[in-house]
Amino acid sequence: MLLFDSHTHLDEESLLVEVDDIVKTAEETGLVGMLTIGTTLASCQQAIELARRFPIVHAAVGLHPNYVTQANPGDWKEIVELVSHPQVVAIGETGLDKYWDFAPLEAQRDYFMRHLDLSRATGKPFIVHCRDAEDEVVEMLAADVKKGPLNGVMHSFCGSEDMAKQCLEWGMMISFSGMLTYKKNESLRAIAKMIPLDRLLVETDAPYLAPLPYRGKRNQPAYVAETCKVLADVHGLSAEEMSRQTTENARRWLKLSMT
Repeated sequence: MLLFDSHTHLDEESLLVEVDDIVKTAEETGLVGMLTIGTTLASCQQAIELARRFPIVHAAVGLHPNYVTQANPGDWKEIVELVSHPQVVAIGETGLDKYWDFAPLEAQRDYFMRHLDLSRATGKPFIVHCRDAEDEVVEMLAADVKKGPLNGVMHSFCGSEDMAKQCLEWGMMISFSGMLTYKKNESLRAIAKMIPLDRLLVETDAPYLAPLPYRGKRNQPAYVAETCKVLADVHGLSAEEMSRQTTENARRWLKLSMT
């Protein structure tokens, strides 16, 4: 299979300590690309360094909504400067999180808008984190789409059918993580079935959300193959067909070479 993990966190300690072996295993599994996501300034710097080290790794930079109030004065300015780095192909992850009480919602909204504005200014796509904040995220995206189509992805999608349809109408990609493989998630698989093939991405969100049969273990990019297999079954395709489709989608969305 030809696979692309559209969202991983290689800088997380449990992955970073074995990153050479993890990237090697991913390549042996068929991965031709992965996007490692920054969550703080230090995380973003590490993501860029990892992208420098490994040809199949690309970086996204931004401040995760849970960490925005932990940012030092000047961190955002440095993030903006990092966006122009040649290894950086996307912005985020950004968004809203009402599950964890780590940052006031208004601070999260402020930084969410900053990321959206930065995406429009640079032409690089944005990555949305949404946890227990569907209405608020949709509200902010609805305001931003007035400026033009949205060049973003709903990462690790677990929202409603209405949210999926709205994001598709606005031009966004929909990415599915290992949650798609969980036995009780029939409603999520039903939503995945309605997503057009050219809007689908697969991801691990490693080291979190390991798919079956690895649920409960540390996730890693190679496991994106399991999510891809389930997504293929949902759409009545072979795993090979779905892997090629989602990889083509990722490369097109991130403006990477298709060769």
